[in-house]
Amino acid sequence: MIAASPRGARWRAAGLFLAVLLAGCATPPSDPAERAQFEQANDPLEPLNRKILDLNLLIDRILLKPVAKVYIAVLPQQGRDAFKRALDNMKEPVVVINNVLQGAPDRAGIAAGRFLVNSTLGIGGLLDQAGAWGLKKETGDFGQTLFAWGVPGGPYLVVPLLGPANPRDLFGMGIDSYIDPFSYLATVKDLDDLQIGRFVADGIDQRARAMDVLDDLQKNSLDFYAQLRSLSQQNRAAELRHGKAAEPAANFYQDPGQDPGKSSAIPASAPTPAPPAPAPPTSAPPSSRP
Repeated sequence: MIAASPRGARWRAAGLFLAVLLAGCATPPSDPAERAQFEQANDPLEPLNRKILDLNLLIDRILLKPVAKVYIAVLPQQGRDAFKRALDNMKEPVVVINNVLQGAPDRAGIAAGRFLVNSTLGIGGLLDQAGAWGLKKETGDFGQTLFAWGVPGGPYLVVPLLGPANPRDLFGMGIDSYIDPFSYLATVKDLDDLQIGRFVADGIDQRARAMDVLDDLQKNSLDFYAQLRSLSQQNRAAELRHGKAAEPAANFYQDPGQDPGKSSAIPASAPTPAPPAPAPPTSAPPSSRP
């Protein structure tokens, strides 16, 4: 493994990916009904995205899934839950910063309180003492912040190794890595290997937790790519709104950054979205969005 900081690797991967996007553009269909569904899916790069998903699935099959199975076999459920809580606790400062930027001091205060309590009484986050006291986990990442500022998301992307995203969230991942105090301290102290280990461990844990979801999706979906896209978009839309339901008139398939009141309802010919569910990673350590 190359000893480079995770944040630098993410920027390089993002730059390489964005450089080849135009090579995989899909041609919009001429049929009006098909054209409507094409626009609703917000996936003009579908041919390229499908190829990248195939690559991700190959890497997943030969490397990531076996590693995740070993992780599950070696560490019991309680141990994995404690490990995840510790990893999530390290993300709380980024959650605080982004909620401040979103003009949400209440959510920022809850996240700060969680970090303080769980870092001390929770033994570095291994225990969720803050949750037991009623301080429920908040979300907050820079992609979410850009959404709150009205920045459009752009087209659906499947990013090599990282999985489903869009240009706004891809840019947000890089910003989050730079504003993360732990990432900054690791760079100053020349402890990039620890950050790489944290990034990889988080990816393995998330892949293990998505094991059953991915297996079921691949087994029962007529079009795994389309179903994964739908679930990923739904999950992200819920995160962007902090779990709040979208406006009744909103078209789910539109860019979540647009004004829902200006969108049209989903045509009857469009597929009915499935209920929101956790978006499984496609193959490799997913993004470190808190």
